[in-house]
Amino acid sequence: MRKSLLVLLLWAPFAMALLPPPGQRLDQPTQQAIQRFLLHNRILDTPQDLDRAPYIVAAGAGHVLGANDERVYARGNLDPTQPSYGIFRRGRVYTDPETQELLGLNVDDIGSARFVNAGDLSTLAVQRATREIRPGDRLLHALAPIELAHVQALKPAPFVQGQIIDIPKGVTQIGVLDAITLNKGRRDGLVEGQLLTVIKTGATVRDTLTNAPVTLPDERAGTLLVFRTFEKLSYGLVLSASHPLAVLDRFETVRQSQ
Repeated sequence: MRKSLLVLLLWAPFAMALLPPPGQRLDQPTQQAIQRFLLHNRILDTPQDLDRAPYIVAAGAGHVLGANDERVYARGNLDPTQPSYGIFRRGRVYTDPETQELLGLNVDDIGSARFVNAGDLSTLAVQRATREIRPGDRLLHALAPIELAHVQALKPAPFVQGQIIDIPKGVTQIGVLDAITLNKGRRDGLVEGQLLTVIKTGATVRDTLTNAPVTLPDERAGTLLVFRTFEKLSYGLVLSASHPLAVLDRFETVRQSQ
């Protein structure tokens, strides 16, 4: 833990350079990091959205391991005008930490394939495979790239509070330029390009003189940029961190100066 904190403290002066003034564009490396993350991560509003998606029946010659340019065969409502599809598999179901409301489904990236021929069994050619492609994997159309024209929203946004609920890449400690999942989305008023403040809840310690438990004050611990919103969830990118961040840390929208 001491080593993690030291790294974050050393990073802090450099991380602040990632926070351009309102109205300024993000630097190109940061935008590229966001686009790469979005290529491999997707959230659906409900599990049923995945269940209704086209699915792979078989790979070429009955194989289940998709190599580049290998043919795979799929069934479902595929659009011949869609040049390529992402291949995904059911992942984690997200629920709200407090209300237990179903918020969405994370789907795991398996690869991508380009459309070749339509039919009862449509043919696609594998373009990219991150792991074994199996019958039952689902095909989703590619999302349009996002353009974060400005760091902050151009119109006033409501005050929103929430929690970090996941780190999609599976690590336990969150650092600068890590992408995280938030339990608030479009319905709550979050918009792409919005800045959020991360707040760590004060730990409970014991007063050595009175032996009574004492809760330390909450502390501001970092800044997030919302870069993709869904109905009930959002993705955020850590732009700065003065303390190690973790799942269930709180966030709130940055208050606009008058």
